[in-house]
Amino acid sequence: MATVAVSQVKLGDKIAQDVLTPLGSVLFHKGKVVTSRELEILQAFLVPTVVVGLPGDKKEEEEAVGDKTQELSKETTVKSPLLEQYDRTVVLLKSVSNQVMSGMGISILEIRNQLEALLVHIQEYKILTFSPVTIKNEDYLYHKSVMSAMSCYMLAQWNDFPKKDWMQAALAGLLHDIGNAKIDRNILNKPTKLNAEESEEMKRHTVLGYQVLLKVTAINEGVKLAALQHHERVDGSGYPLGVESSKIHPYAKIVAISDIFNAMTMKRVYRKATSPYLVLEQIQQDAFGKLEPAYVRTFIDKVTQFHNGTIVRLSDNRIGEIIFSDHKYPTRPWVSINGTIVNLSIERQLYIEEIMPKMDSSK
Repeated sequence: MATVAVSQVKLGDKIAQDVLTPLGSVLFHKGKVVTSRELEILQAFLVPTVVVGLPGDKKEEEEAVGDKTQELSKETTVKSPLLEQYDRTVVLLKSVSNQVMSGMGISILEIRNQLEALLVHIQEYKILTFSPVTIKNEDYLYHKSVMSAMSCYMLAQWNDFPKKDWMQAALAGLLHDIGNAKIDRNILNKPTKLNAEESEEMKRHTVLGYQVLLKVTAINEGVKLAALQHHERVDGSGYPLGVESSKIHPYAKIVAISDIFNAMTMKRVYRKATSPYLVLEQIQQDAFGKLEPAYVRTFIDKVTQFHNGTIVRLSDNRIGEIIFSDHKYPTRPWVSINGTIVNLSIERQLYIEEIMPKMDSSK
């Protein structure tokens, strides 16, 4: 082992002792292999020196080779239980959609069993940071629906829905876009924005989805209404019927929040993903007349429960550490950058672009 200046650290070096931030949080754990990203973070936090393993240390080399092999093995062959079940749910939903497109019925038992297998791992699901590795453009709607199922399940709990409603709310999230199976594929998978005529055709998916689900037993009326009403708005400005809040089912209200969040934070062929924090602020604005205010407030409060020490990247690419979260401004905490405090509730031109991945010894 040797203590070296950060300027002398090379790509591929292995950190031999934990590296701490100025506030004492662990920035990198022992065993971390340095890439360009790690160097960027070390420089951003003005870390002067780190302890790295020496190339001549046989034990260190053996450990490094073993760790590298283990890391490659994990990346290529092992998925987390959540991701494994997530991928299976996407595949099943795609199959179900193809069946609906062909005029076949829906086997709700198979869907429910797979959804239960997914929700067993719901505690692993972090709404702000979860992202599948790759999403093909033609699979976008399936991914959005599976993520909506997970977030609707959590929203139902957070808003004190009876326990019997949790799974039904998840089914509402999963099946809310099933009507798209009846929409022309050329419109559905168009790589550019839809024109006015195509947009009107797309809006039909709400009625079509409701008609599909009307024939399905073992789901309650709320699941069916969520397919019909998830684009309705509490001020009556939505579609397809333009009904106001009292006539919109609670499932549809939480699906609307989840649908907007997941749609805007996912990368598309014709646009890049929007920062989840900007999306939360847009949803917060839409709580005034568009979305259910109480549900929005709960959603934002829950997903932004930061812990001090969380490492984030701001919109100007600076990397810092959250040191204080004001409940009045949940998406705009105070961030320490090189010892300077940036209060995002005041510096409104800045926002959090992403939470940096946790630095642990397995990577």
